[in-house]
Amino acid sequence: MTIRKIALAGALALCATQSFAEDLTVGVTTTGVPFTFVDTGTQEPTGAMVDLAAAIAEDIGMTPEFAVNQFSALIPALQTDKIDIISAGMFATDKRKEVVDFSTPVYSYGDAAFVAAEDEGSYQLDDFAGEVVGAQIGTTFADQLQAKGIFSEVKLYDSLVDIMRDVKLGRIKAGFGDKPIIAYQIAQNPALGVRLVDGYTPMGVGDVALAVSKDKPELLEQVNAAIAEMQESGELDEIFGKYGL
Repeated sequence: MTIRKIALAGALALCATQSFAEDLTVGVTTTGVPFTFVDTGTQEPTGAMVDLAAAIAEDIGMTPEFAVNQFSALIPALQTDKIDIISAGMFATDKRKEVVDFSTPVYSYGDAAFVAAEDEGSYQLDDFAGEVVGAQIGTTFADQLQAKGIFSEVKLYDSLVDIMRDVKLGRIKAGFGDKPIIAYQIAQNPALGVRLVDGYTPMGVGDVALAVSKDKPELLEQVNAAIAEMQESGELDEIFGKYGL
């Protein structure tokens, strides 16, 4: 190989590396409406956290590439470098902080309980003692329900839609999950056959944040700087307001 060809090959390799470095692979889930979901028209990921990740990527000079995962697979994907960042309706809990780093919080909310639409009962958490209830695997709500130790069983599901189906069919008494996600889905599709329990007191309120690998502190700094700018400009509120949050 001539010197010129060697130089050209090196330049091409460098360009390829730089192009790869400009991509920001964002882990999202399809079951987190209105935070992250797939648009039925375009079949592309959308939602508040998708828009937020796209805005952050643009701010730091990178191109977002969205990778759809089950919620429970998001952190493992981050730990194995399959994705660079998680942008979903994920709480920044102490347990998760042991394995990943979180950005500045971008939204806060608590859990909600839902029952079959024809169930007119008014419930608090302890009223479900002895019943079979459901939660999404990998969520803080599932951990909290199991730790409570008062239920006949806490069934774990891959998605909220699966929980809603079993609540509607009477297979389980109640389901628990992210209040804004459940409220949005019920409002958009009354045929789901479930309703939010009015007056239910959440087990707690958590902060939603983006997750970054502990091996990438520089990326975390860039993300936090972008969030700070969007908070100051009002863009952050606009993004969440677009989805009724």
